Amino acid sequence: MVGRTLRAVFCTACCVLAGVAAHAAPPGPNAPGAPIAPIADAATKFDAHATAFHYFFTEGDMDFHFGNLVLGSAVNGGVEIGEAFYAASHIADGDAASWQTQWAELAGRLAARGDASLAAGHKVSAREQYLRAAYAWRISLVSMLPDNPGFKERGARVRELMRKAGPLFDPPLDYFEVPFAGTVLPGYFRAVPGPGPHKTLFMIGGGETFAEDLYFYIAPQAFARGYNFVTVDLPGQGLMPLEGQVFRTDTYVPLKAATDAILARPEVDPARFAAYGISGGGLFAPQAAQHDLRIRAVAMNSAVVDAHALFSTMPAAKTTAQDMASWSSFHSGVVQSICWRYGVAMDNPAGLVAANAGNAFDPAKIAVPALIIVGEGEYASQEVQRQQKIALDGFPHPAKKMVVTPADEGASNHCIMENRSLVGVVLFDWLDAVLK
Repeated sequence: MVGRTLRAVFCTACCVLAGVAAHAAPPGPNAPGAPIAPIADAATKFDAHATAFHYFFTEGDMDFHFGNLVLGSAVNGGVEIGEAFYAASHIADGDAASWQTQWAELAGRLAARGDASLAAGHKVSAREQYLRAAYAWRISLVSMLPDNPGFKERGARVRELMRKAGPLFDPPLDYFEVPFAGTVLPGYFRAVPGPGPHKTLFMIGGGETFAEDLYFYIAPQAFARGYNFVTVDLPGQGLMPLEGQVFRTDTYVPLKAATDAILARPEVDPARFAAYGISGGGLFAPQAAQHDLRIRAVAMNSAVVDAHALFSTMPAAKTTAQDMASWSSFHSGVVQSICWRYGVAMDNPAGLVAANAGNAFDPAKIAVPALIIVGEGEYASQEVQRQQKIALDGFPHPAKKMVVTPADEGASNHCIMENRSLVGVVLFDWLDAVLK
C-alpha cells in the first residue's frame, strides 16, 4: 500500500508496504523534485542516504545531505532557505572541498552578524544568527576527514557558537559535560520555564551526528510542548573519536553515565523521562532502556534490533577498491568518516559489518512503552521491515506502536529529517499519552 496517511500499527503484526520506490540513481541537475525511479535491488538492501526524490545536486550523497540535513533544519532555525540555496548554487556537484568552503563562508558571515547584534543589545537577533552560524560550521564538516587540521577547529567553532547562543535563551540552553572513561561526554540541556520538575526528552543520535545536530532536529518542538530537552555526544559521535572514543557495542554504558547526570537535575521528573534515538540511536536508545529502568518510555527512528545484520545489507558491505576509486570526493569523505567513527580502517568500509557484530538489543527485555517511527521509503527495505517486525512483536508493553510516515508528505527518508514537524506530532502526541 502506498502512503496517503500516517500508518499506525498497534498490534504485534508489522504492516508491509509494497510497490514503494525507495532507492534510485538521482535525475539530472535540472529536475529538482523529480521522483526517484526504483532500481532492481531496492528492496534487498538498506541505503541510509537514499532519497524519495531529487533536491538539487546530481551526486546522490550530496543531494541527501542538502535536502535532509540542511533544508530539513530550516523549521528549527538551522538555516534560512535563501542562504542555503545561495551556498548550494556555488558548490561544485560532488566536490567535498567546494561544499566545505561554501558552508564555512556562510558560517563566518552569520557569526559576524551575530556579534554585531549582541554588541548592540539585540539578544534575539544575536541568538538566531549564532545558531545558524553554528549549524553552518557543522554542515561544513560533512565529508571532511579527521586528519584535516580544519576538522577539530571547525568542530570547536560549532560548540563555541552554540555556547554563545545558550545564555540568550530564557531559560538558557546550558552546555554541560558528563565525566566518562577519562574524558567527558559533551551535551546540552534546556529546562521548561516555570517550577518543575517536568517531562524530559533525552535525544540520542546515530552514526554521523553531533549533539548540536539534535537541537536542530527536534528541540524547538520539545520546548513548545512543555518538555525539557537534553542531548549528549556518545563515543563515536561529534569530536569524540579524536580522543579514541569510537562506537562500541555496549553504548548503554555511556548512556547510563549520561542518565545519572540528567536525572540529578531538579528540573527533571524521573517518572516522565523518555529517550528518543534516530539512525544508530534506534539501537542505542532501546538498548539503554533494556539495561536502565529509569527510562520510562523509548522511541526509535527506526528500530535497529541488530546492527550487524543491517550493515550487511548496506552498499558499503560490498564495496570494492574499484568502486571507491569511482566515488566523488564528497561521498568518499562521508564513507571514510563513518569508518573512522567505528574504528574501522578508512579504506575498508566493508569492515563496518564486522565492527557491528553483537551490536543489538532484545525487545523482549524492554518493559516500558515503545514507539517506532519509520519513513515510507526506508520501510521499503526488506531488512528494515524485518527488524521493525522483530521489535514490534517482541516489545511486551501494551503501549507499543509503529508509525510509517508517508512519502506524499515528504516524510520518507532515513530519520525523516525532511519533515521534522511531522516527527514532532507523532513523537510528542504519543509521549503525552504514555507519560501522564
